[in-house]
Amino acid sequence: MNDDQRLAPAPERAAALMHASLAGLSVGDAFGDQFFLHANRHLTAADVPSPPWEWSDDTEMACSVVACLRRHGRVDQDVLAASFAARMDTGRRYGAGALELLERIRDGHPWRAATAESFGGNGSFGNGAAMRVAPLGAFFAGDPARAAAEAALQAEITHAHAEGVAGAVAVAVAASLAAAGTAENPIEAALDHVPGTYVRRGLQRARRLGKATPEQAARALGNGSRITAQDTVPFALWASTRHLDDYPSGIRACVTAGGDMDTTAAIVGGIIAARTGTDGIPPAWLEHREPLPGWLENCPAA
Repeated sequence: MNDDQRLAPAPERAAALMHASLAGLSVGDAFGDQFFLHANRHLTAADVPSPPWEWSDDTEMACSVVACLRRHGRVDQDVLAASFAARMDTGRRYGAGALELLERIRDGHPWRAATAESFGGNGSFGNGAAMRVAPLGAFFAGDPARAAAEAALQAEITHAHAEGVAGAVAVAVAASLAAAGTAENPIEAALDHVPGTYVRRGLQRARRLGKATPEQAARALGNGSRITAQDTVPFALWASTRHLDDYPSGIRACVTAGGDMDTTAAIVGGIIAARTGTDGIPPAWLEHREPLPGWLENCPAA
């Protein structure tokens, strides 16, 4: 974040921080996703895949969150649920549960009922609510309590399970602090807002890992391969905390760890870029990422 952006009036600064985080999220998502391609199986985390880099559902849903905040300054659950459903592009590799849920909402089923009925009435504890939420945390920079509350609201649209909500809250709190440039440890701050869940247990393990390698951290915390919040968020917060001022290293740590690389890299990229601004993202990486959707650029601000 440059000096002009940090000195801008509060609404403009919040929007700048949010869009920087979205840039970091989308580049991380697109970078990580390249390593699933058969043509790139020979690459290592130190390599830079050939462009273009397509982003996935992580970015598409994050764009809906950003559009809602630009227009309303808060999470309007009904508006955001409608946007998630209307903007869903099945080519962006949504998970089966998310596809079924959003198709039901698109067909007119009330989102609250559809979400509560998902996964046999248990609700989803997947990592989808966490993967899209870093820009929201950046928007509420320096106000982790507000970031946590709004993160829970956006999570509830698709994730009725406490673990899915906890994962989103943890990421939003970390991004809020990163955007504010505070010295507070993001993992410690997240623990102040995350209830007694498996996500919380993972965060408690993460803070003890110190200078572990990405492979060691992934063995202790998970790497998102189970697509759950508790298997994804602790590692993502470990990686973003470890590399809070080094965007490329944070993203490469996610690829080194394997698993759900686009999602962990999206979370890590969104948190780190909330702190560094787009200046922290390698310019070539931004150029390699495909453009964000045109509808986002045309979305009016409040």
